[in-house]
Amino acid sequence: MLRLYNGWMELLAVEPFVDGTCDPPVRGFLHRPASPSSDALVLTHSAGADSQSPLLIAVAQGLAALGLTVLRCDLPFRQMRPHGPPGPGSAARDRDGLRQAAMALLKIVPGRIFLGGHSYGGRQASMLAADDPAVAAALLLLSYPLHPPRRPSQLRTAHFPRLRVPSLFAQGTRDEFASVEEITSALQLIPAPTELLVVAGEGHSLAKELPALAARVSTAFREFVG
Repeated sequence: MLRLYNGWMELLAVEPFVDGTCDPPVRGFLHRPASPSSDALVLTHSAGADSQSPLLIAVAQGLAALGLTVLRCDLPFRQMRPHGPPGPGSAARDRDGLRQAAMALLKIVPGRIFLGGHSYGGRQASMLAADDPAVAAALLLLSYPLHPPRRPSQLRTAHFPRLRVPSLFAQGTRDEFASVEEITSALQLIPAPTELLVVAGEGHSLAKELPALAARVSTAFREFVG
């Protein structure tokens, strides 16, 4: 597939990906870069979306243009039903699904495996990495849902002091799930290296000017992981 992406002309191979030999199974789309590095990233979606999210597609394309193999995958709750948020008690299985996706990528690339996700997907990736730092070499967290909208006291940071994986956060200045000031303060709880990419004018969806935003996020993450 030949695409013009933010000024880059790249041959980007995107193919459906299914691994039904594991539990939970892994399902999604694999982006193979024209000039691959040895590194790869699992990228997953928010509670209201799936692996076909325009944000995930754009970020995956941007990272593939920079040499990363990217698997954007459906979490187990989304594989069970095409619409609706995750049900009560599904988060642990969703984290198992992320672990299986990382293991599937290890069969494809010889280098580092990164985990990333938008909102709920990023939160589950960070919780998995806090419990098992060996699962990922770094995290890409898009619009981390620090608290429910208008409920700033209900922080989702209990695992932050145990998170020892380098993490890049991208947060819009109009995100109702976390202000820039709130997320800046919360990052002080994380003992690993962190970086905050502030996206002016963006809300939780990170949907405005998507090609430029995805290129900026992709470049920042590539520089962050070295």
